[in-house]
Amino acid sequence: MPNGVLAKSLINKSMGQENPKQDQIFQESSPPKRSLRQAIEVISSLISYSLPIKVFAVKWQLIRNKLEELNSSLIAIEDCDSCQNPIVSGMMSAVLASARDCYDLARRCVDLSYSGKLLMQSDLDAMVAKFDRHVRNLSGIFTAGILSQGFAIVVSRPGVNACKDDVRFYVRDLLTRIKIGDLEMKRHALVNLYDVVVEDEKNVKIIVEVGDIVNILVSLLDSMEMELQQDAVKVVAVISGFDSYRSILIGAGIIGPLIRVLESGSEISKEGAARSLQKLTKNSDNAWSVSAYGGVTALLKICASVDSTAELISPACGVLRNLAGVDEIKRFMIEEGAVSTFIKLARSKDEGVQISSIEFLQNIASGDESVRQLVVKEGGIRALVRVFDPKIARSSKPREMALRAIENLCFSSASSISVLMSYGFMDQLLFFLRNGDVSAQELALKAAFRLSGTSEETKKAMGDAGFMSEFVKFLDAKSFEVREMAAVALTSLVSVPKNRKKFVQDDRNVSFLLQLLDQEETNSGSKKLLISILLSLTSCNSGRKQIASSGYLKNIEKLAEAEVSDAKRLVRKLSTNRFRSMLNGIWHS
Repeated sequence: MPNGVLAKSLINKSMGQENPKQDQIFQESSPPKRSLRQAIEVISSLISYSLPIKVFAVKWQLIRNKLEELNSSLIAIEDCDSCQNPIVSGMMSAVLASARDCYDLARRCVDLSYSGKLLMQSDLDAMVAKFDRHVRNLSGIFTAGILSQGFAIVVSRPGVNACKDDVRFYVRDLLTRIKIGDLEMKRHALVNLYDVVVEDEKNVKIIVEVGDIVNILVSLLDSMEMELQQDAVKVVAVISGFDSYRSILIGAGIIGPLIRVLESGSEISKEGAARSLQKLTKNSDNAWSVSAYGGVTALLKICASVDSTAELISPACGVLRNLAGVDEIKRFMIEEGAVSTFIKLARSKDEGVQISSIEFLQNIASGDESVRQLVVKEGGIRALVRVFDPKIARSSKPREMALRAIENLCFSSASSISVLMSYGFMDQLLFFLRNGDVSAQELALKAAFRLSGTSEETKKAMGDAGFMSEFVKFLDAKSFEVREMAAVALTSLVSVPKNRKKFVQDDRNVSFLLQLLDQEETNSGSKKLLISILLSLTSCNSGRKQIASSGYLKNIEKLAEAEVSDAKRLVRKLSTNRFRSMLNGIWHS
């Protein structure tokens, strides 16, 4: 009997075609050893059966090459007596299914019963890819050393101080299980892989270097099995936290799969994907990739949805904040209503969402007057003032972010400052100056310092609100920076005549300034600031009188003799007209 006919007969028999009621070769209940033997026989028969095929000769030669590789691997497994290995056992049904499909293609090529050349060529290419995948999977088993250990032996997880080789061997074993194990085995391997990456930063380097593990993780992001997707996302989120490996993830094409997870993954998977993207987009070069895969739209949809959790919204805000640095993407966000969306998020009860949304609004409005005006128009100031409100219980971080945003968005515009004051911002700022802890007071002082350098109307409002007496309290602070801000702010406020009169009405204010001046070392920075304030007060009659009638004039004269900045000017102002007689001596220049 010719070889081709004999091969066909063997294939038909192994396929159960001599008895249509039986197809035992492909039954999952077949014992593992029998399944492996059947696979070897079917592959050998298929190779023989394909030899006489005249059409698509090149394609069939490629298939035969893969079948030969596959058969050699299966025989090696049989020789190792490893057919009971659950990984090997799980693969046999897939190999037999591929063989069945290949036999069908071979039969149609022998009978010339295929419907079209292009379609058949495509089917044959797909078959080459299938067998190539089986070969690579079996190769992975050999690489991991699973066969030589026996299926019952599980590689133990290395200890914290294990050497690199032990960790590498363990990771290779996990990789093999991820590639060719069943669902449960894949999940278990991914969980163990996650434990390895979070245990030690050095392990991340080993994992990235082992085989094609990054590519496998990226492919699992598109898995239809949600559990596998979630586990893969967790590992990716850890790896993306390291600068050194982000380029490897990008090179493996991870952006597209992460966006698809955002669009259709589980809530847990979406959170992990958003965190990964937030880390990956710290490099602005990756912004366009996110945009190209529709990531901006997906992220905006998440932020606008009432169904999204705070754990998802916060990293999604972070990604969009990173992308806002690209002008074209920023414009698209604005057109899609991002400003109103994030102002609503700033009113969220969740502090993480508040912080992320406020950071986004600052970023998108930075250096762009039109966007800044849009934020104000959409109600951004009211939302920020509400976050800053001391009457509402919350931690310091959201308030800190709100105050910085208020400074950046409002202090450059007189109209925005007017809106701020109408919402009670002055009282809030004054509250933290008086009652806040050290860090809150310092932040409030910095804001008040900046505010004091704006318009005349703002200075008057600050004087009426009681800021001057609070600035005086900071003049003897330990920090020179704090003393300097307080002094400059106070100088700015008393430059307004109305504020000067109000300030000197309390004799304690001028007396305290003179006491501090007496305590400071000659030519110290603080002494110069104090003299600057006193110089401003001499523009007011009652202020000059209080200074001139105090017991500190000789000290001021000594400072003038020591060439301390503005001390001479101060003495001259105090020496004129009706105050001349109040001086103990005449200053001669």
